[in-house]
Amino acid sequence: MKNLLMYTFFALVIRLKHTVAFPSGLDLRANRTRRDISCRDYQEYLNGNICCLNCPAGMYVKSPCTRAGEKGQCEECEYGTFTEHSNELKQCLKCTQCRSDQETVRACTGNQNAECRCKSGRFCDPDQACEVCKKCSRCENDEVIVRNCTSTTNTECKKISHKPASTSGSQQNLPDRTKTGQASTSPMVRADLEVERERLCETPSDSANSSQHNLTCLPSPTSRVTPVASGLPNKRDIEQFPTLMPVNGEQSLKDCFKYFEELDVCLQNKFFRHLGINDNAIKSTESLSYDDRMHELLKVWMEKEGRRASLNDLLRALLELNQRRTAETIKQNAVEEGHYRSVSDDDL
Repeated sequence: MKNLLMYTFFALVIRLKHTVAFPSGLDLRANRTRRDISCRDYQEYLNGNICCLNCPAGMYVKSPCTRAGEKGQCEECEYGTFTEHSNELKQCLKCTQCRSDQETVRACTGNQNAECRCKSGRFCDPDQACEVCKKCSRCENDEVIVRNCTSTTNTECKKISHKPASTSGSQQNLPDRTKTGQASTSPMVRADLEVERERLCETPSDSANSSQHNLTCLPSPTSRVTPVASGLPNKRDIEQFPTLMPVNGEQSLKDCFKYFEELDVCLQNKFFRHLGINDNAIKSTESLSYDDRMHELLKVWMEKEGRRASLNDLLRALLELNQRRTAETIKQNAVEEGHYRSVSDDDL
């Protein structure tokens, strides 16, 4: 009787061992196996107990793979969405929409997000939350610009120290205020301004070793000072500079005008005189901001040249003024943003 009871007990234990089931989601053996699987970073993702290959940039995972080491069903991102890297995302990311105070530097595509920057005359500090682009500051009549406003930095101005009148012990000559609140400048102060502008404009060319490249000055209606370039341009460098071909004809040239805002303000007048623009045309734009003035004078040059107008001529003028770094930057921007392409042997 005792042996019968023992047999029955062991039989029940064995039967329970084979019939008991773990609650859903608590299968410890399955979890242990899952933890042991290691998929390759940035190349694969875990789906159940197998590693699937990521979908490429510009696509997302519509359905995962069913066999290890294979790619599931990948679907292209719809218009207005993107993925920049290989991924396991179930849907693409929404493209950034540039605000009304911004301009689009790079359009959104399936494999890259849109890139925005503040419009000309406005800036936004990249180290702060850019909720709105601020208006660039303007220097006063008794100040000079030491750094132009860009899309990420405000204008930097420097006060000019005025010398006291030499014939009397009176106070320094300061700008007078008219009834309308506009500042007028006395002859003595204007003279001091011209001296300061001349000093700041006498800076080296924009070679890589120049520590004063960023020094600039305000265009002056009475001054005809031009910057002094250090050294002469290398004729061989000019001849070997890449030739560019427009992708969209005349529009490509117009689209590149904004890149010339990088030109040192001290060189602006000299640059356009070098292009054959007369002084009357140059002086007629002196009331405009630096960026607007650059665009307006480039339009004047383009109208003068007609069908002969070419970005290559503008770049050559920069090279002849010993401004190779500026020319290189403009050329790079024109090619990278798809307005121009380098001329190949097949084009010759």
